[in-house]
Amino acid sequence: MKHLLSIESLSAAELREILALAAVLKSTRGSHAEHPLRHQCWAMIFTKSSTRTRVSFEVGIRELGGDVLFLNGNDIQLGRGEPIKDTARVLGRMVHGIVIRTFAQSDVAELAQHSGLPVINALTDDEHPCQILADLQTMQERLGGYEGKVVTFVGDGACNVPVSWMWAAAKLDFTLRIAAPAQYQPDAALIARARAAGPGTIEVTDDLNAAASGADVLYTDVWVSMGKEEEAAYRVAQLGGYQINAALVARAKPGAIVLHCLPAYRGKEITEEVLEQFADVIFDEAENRLHAQKAVLSLVVR
Repeated sequence: MKHLLSIESLSAAELREILALAAVLKSTRGSHAEHPLRHQCWAMIFTKSSTRTRVSFEVGIRELGGDVLFLNGNDIQLGRGEPIKDTARVLGRMVHGIVIRTFAQSDVAELAQHSGLPVINALTDDEHPCQILADLQTMQERLGGYEGKVVTFVGDGACNVPVSWMWAAAKLDFTLRIAAPAQYQPDAALIARARAAGPGTIEVTDDLNAAASGADVLYTDVWVSMGKEEEAAYRVAQLGGYQINAALVARAKPGAIVLHCLPAYRGKEITEEVLEQFADVIFDEAENRLHAQKAVLSLVVR
């Protein structure tokens, strides 16, 4: 595996390999036998704000023996209009790998094409692959696996997180239900492409109660993603009925878990009561960003 550009670009075997290594790295944290990034310096280019992604990558790179250079997109020449392919060519001569968190998926692909370095997608508008890897690791820990399970995503079903979930479900053979108003559902062509990618099941509906019925996992994300702030009032009004609350949890399978990729806006996409009820799971999920990403970092330099 040379890069992590998207869940779409990974095979089922690669997904399983990442998750298996993530479990090992979590269990051996602090006593790793190998440090695959020793003598390496990685660049982190972020044009979107971050807490979990930045901290987990900086810590992970250092725990694997490397050093890290954080580059705010507005502080480097990209912020003044330099083509990303030129930035890529420069970094390709100076650092050993790149983690990028940005808006356009095409920027990630172009960076990989022109840098000659391993590139990891730390979030774009199209996909959030690192988050889904951590989520799958959490399902393994809490539910014993993901095969045959039902994950119900509630809210803006057209954003990067449910899109990445679609590819994971298709390839790893579980069921993803997306519950969202019609205007916040994934594009039909994208759904068809994901369904063709593997044996898993992808269902899309505006019926929240039906989608939650018997689910193993209830999952949500913010209603207003970065870059959508001008639509905030409209989005809150349209998505107001798509909340994870106690009544929805009661419709899920007994023993179901609730996940949230954070940050959480209590009283909007999830209630305070439910978030606190499942806080241990949700913050295990947040911690697993570190372990899943260390697995990815280890594999792209192998």
